[in-house]
Amino acid sequence: MADNNLKYRYLEVFGKPQQLLEAIKETGNHQLFFLDIEIKGEEKKGMEIARDIREKDPSAVIVFVTTHSEFMPVTYRYRVSVLDFIDKGMADNDYQEAISSVLIHATSHIDRTIGEDSFSFKSQHSQVQVPFSDILYFETSSTIHKVILTTKKGHMEFYGKVSDIAKSDKRLYQSHRAYVVNPENVIRIDKANHIVYFENDESCFVSRLKLKGLLEKVNKK
Repeated sequence: MADNNLKYRYLEVFGKPQQLLEAIKETGNHQLFFLDIEIKGEEKKGMEIARDIREKDPSAVIVFVTTHSEFMPVTYRYRVSVLDFIDKGMADNDYQEAISSVLIHATSHIDRTIGEDSFSFKSQHSQVQVPFSDILYFETSSTIHKVILTTKKGHMEFYGKVSDIAKSDKRLYQSHRAYVVNPENVIRIDKANHIVYFENDESCFVSRLKLKGLLEKVNKK
C-alpha cells in the first residue's frame, strides 16, 4: 500500500467469522473485506459471511481470495455483489499486483455516494454511509462522544455528535438536543407528549421549541 501511497485507518485479521461480523461498527464503501470462500473445510462458508456483511453494510467492498474460482457464478445466488475474485494459486508477483489493483480501484471510489438517496458522515474516528431512506433517527449515546443511528434495519453506534450530524445534511432535522430525525420517515407526531413515531415501533423526543419546525418539515413530504 505504501508503493501506491494508499492510506488506511486500521487493518484486522480474523480467524473466526463471528469475530469479524461483531467487529463491523461502520458502514460505507471505505470498508474493504477480503474473504476466503472456503473456511475450515466448508466450501461456501465465505459466501454466507459475505451475505451477512452485506446485510450489515450494503456499501462495503467485498473481494474473494480463493482457490474456488468455479464458485464465481454462485455469488449471484447469494446476492453478495463482490468486486473481484483473486486466485490464491497465482504467482507471487501476479498475486500482489491483483491485490494492489483491487486496493487502488476501491480507494478511488471512496466517497462516491450511492446517488441522491445516500447519507454520508465522516468524523476523525468514524465514517458512515447509508441509504438516506433507511434512516429513522440519531440519538446521543450513553457512551461519551458516540451517537446511535436507528434505521429500518437496526441500530449502529459510532463516534460523532448529533449537532454535527444535523448540520451535515439539510434533509435531517434536530428535533431535540439529543435527537436528529429524518422527517421523511416520520409516521406520527404526538404533540401533547412531544414524541415522534416511526415504523418498527421506534420513537424519539421532540422538544417544545422544535415542534413547529418539525411539523413544517413533515407536512412538506
